[in-house]
Amino acid sequence: MKLTNLMTSAAVAFGLATAALADDPTKVGFVYVGPVGDGGWTYEHNQGRKAVEAEFGDKVETVYVENVAEGPDAERVITQMALQGADLIFTTSFGYMDPTINVAAKFPNVRFEHATGYKNADNVSTYSARFYEGRAVQGTIAGMMTESNIVGYIGSYPIPEVIRGINSAYIHAKKVNPDVEFKIVWAFTWFDPAKEADAAKVLIEQGADVILQHTDSTAPQAAAQAAGNVITFGQASDMAEYGPKPRVSSIIDNWAPYYIARTQAVMDGTWESKSTWDGIGAGMVGIGEISDAVPAEVKDAALAVKASLADGSYHAFTGPLNKQDGSAWHPEGDTADDGTLAGMVWLTFTYLLHSLGELCISPVGLSSYTKLAAKKYYSQMMGLWFVGASLGNLIAGLFAGNFNEDNVDAMPGLFMQFCMYGLAAGLLMILFHKQIKSWMGGIK
Repeated sequence: MKLTNLMTSAAVAFGLATAALADDPTKVGFVYVGPVGDGGWTYEHNQGRKAVEAEFGDKVETVYVENVAEGPDAERVITQMALQGADLIFTTSFGYMDPTINVAAKFPNVRFEHATGYKNADNVSTYSARFYEGRAVQGTIAGMMTESNIVGYIGSYPIPEVIRGINSAYIHAKKVNPDVEFKIVWAFTWFDPAKEADAAKVLIEQGADVILQHTDSTAPQAAAQAAGNVITFGQASDMAEYGPKPRVSSIIDNWAPYYIARTQAVMDGTWESKSTWDGIGAGMVGIGEISDAVPAEVKDAALAVKASLADGSYHAFTGPLNKQDGSAWHPEGDTADDGTLAGMVWLTFTYLLHSLGELCISPVGLSSYTKLAAKKYYSQMMGLWFVGASLGNLIAGLFAGNFNEDNVDAMPGLFMQFCMYGLAAGLLMILFHKQIKSWMGGIK
């Protein structure tokens, strides 16, 4: 009897435990690069998080960490979320790519979703929006409304996502206004109101009467409002508080449907790794209301572009299009494919060459320094090696600091000169290798 009672109690306890586990909510984490109150990028991601809570109620638990710097700190935060039992983690900035991949390898049972990246794994999906479609609409308005023919653009980082947007805006501004000129300021930040405001002021001082941005705060809107004669566009969020002018329209990132669908997939056990890239037609990119500050004919032209992008009858990158050097890229009627627009081959190739050069020079150079120097001078000679590398970086920075759009045509020639100098130095060392070996006293 006692054994029966004991077994019955154990069965009941096991049943209760199983039921408790079954009732555990799905834990969904979000990692944000900016504050949830930035009024732009992070704000809209957080609206998506709130939509998940509204959709599933007590079936989910959401957590988030804001103002997470890209880099090592991001990996720490993502790891902590996984350790705290998150079933699904959304990492919402391009610079979280490698940290996401690294953490995912350590937690194969956790599902990860990385925004705007290109690296997938069995438990890592990527998602992004075709922001360049919204830039096409903005470029149309900008080109038709500018009076100075100067459009200012505040870029965050020169990554494909941002560059695509600049190109799309420029192409469509140029279509309606052949005299338009774009001036670009790189802020090298996603969210820094002071830097963004300064960038806007610089562009306005240079004659820009239209400001576009791919940064996250409303500071450029405030700077344009203070100037009084400048129009702007909301970025990532509507920024309607600055309407009807300077903010005349906006790109709105609508993440809620995607976040709900992916959370549901985890709950159903149907989640699988994939890449998603949706635009205006799918509703991931929204165009905020065009204000009354925009003339009717301009509004009609912008809405026509929006409609054609939405129904697929038009692609934002439709030829004839030329490269920066004037050579043909896409002929009339031809469109750029997704592989071309999203491709990272150029970056991979650049890093490959850089890494091979580093592997060929650095270990050999350090080894030679230590072998040729007297033992008591090992440290000093290695220090001199790194001082030399630092001076090289300084010189490169000075070259970069003197770059502007007026001398872009000279850049290929400059790079070729450096290549020829390096080749010449290598040939000289081959020609005089016997003499060099004798100077080294037989040390290999």
